[in-house]
Amino acid sequence: MTPNMGSMTAMTVFFPLDTARLRLQVDEKRKSKTTHTVLLEIIKEEGLLAPYRGWFPVISSLCCSNFVYFYTFNSLKAVWVKGHNSTTGKDLILGVVAGVVNVLLTTPLWVVNTRLKLQGAKFRNEDIIPTNYKGIADAFHQIIRDEGVLALWNGTFPSLLLVFNPAIQFMFYEGLKRKILKRQLQLSSLDAFVIGAIAKAVATTLTYPMQTVQSILRFGHHRLNPENRRLGSLKNVLYLLRQRIKRFGLVGLYKGLEAKLLQTVLTAALMFLVYEKITAATFTIMGLRRSLKN
Repeated sequence: MTPNMGSMTAMTVFFPLDTARLRLQVDEKRKSKTTHTVLLEIIKEEGLLAPYRGWFPVISSLCCSNFVYFYTFNSLKAVWVKGHNSTTGKDLILGVVAGVVNVLLTTPLWVVNTRLKLQGAKFRNEDIIPTNYKGIADAFHQIIRDEGVLALWNGTFPSLLLVFNPAIQFMFYEGLKRKILKRQLQLSSLDAFVIGAIAKAVATTLTYPMQTVQSILRFGHHRLNPENRRLGSLKNVLYLLRQRIKRFGLVGLYKGLEAKLLQTVLTAALMFLVYEKITAATFTIMGLRRSLKN
C-alpha cells in the first residue's frame, strides 16, 4: 500500500517529465533537445494541461503493475523460502521472475496508455498516423480490430530485457555501499539515498536505448517498411536500433534521457519522503490505539 501510494504520488507530480521524455523518444523530427523547451512547446501548442494527457491510464497501469509485481514476488518467496533465511541471490532471482510475469501480464495496459498519452500531440514527424481513441476500452477495441491482438504486446522483448534494470542498479548500489563501509561503520540515510540515486542513474543510462525502442514499438504508429513488420521481436529491436543510429548517431538512442534521469532521481526522492511520512503516521496511529486500549 505504502510503496504504491508513493509511486502514484511521484508519477503524478513528475508526470510532465515523462511526457517530455516520450515525445523526444517517439517524435524523431522534433528539434528541441532539452526537457524544458519540449514542455514549453507542448503547453504553447496543445494547452496548459497537455503535459498531463493520459494521466489516468498511466496511474491505472502503474497500480496494476505494482500489484502484479509484489504479489508475484511475495507468493514465490513464500513458496521457495518456506521459513528459511532469504538471501540476496534468491531475492534477485525472484525479482527477475516477478518482473517477467509483470511484463507479460501488464504490457497491454502500457501499450494502451502510451497511445492515449500521445493522442492529440502535435508531432513534427509526418509519418506518424493520428488516432482517435475515446478511452481505454475503445483503445483496446481499435488496436485489436486494426492491428490484431498481438499488437497489445508490442515492445515485450525490450521490456523483458529491461527487467534487468533493477539488477544493474542493485549491483552498483552494493559496490558503492561496500566502498563507503570501508571508511565508516554504517550508512546514513543520506548515504543510502545518494548511492541509490547514482546506481539508478547508471542503470537508467545503460538501459535507456531499450526504453527508446520500447516506446516506439508500443506507440506502433510509424509507417515502417512493410518488410520490417514481418520481422521477429529481436530483429525488430535490432532494426530500430540501427535505424536510430543511422539517422541521428549514437546520441539518437538517448533522446529524452535528461527528462528520464530527472524523473528517476526526483521520483526516488519523493517516494522516499512519502514512504517515511506514511510509515510514521501509521505507527503513530497504532501507538495511539494501543494507548487507548491500555
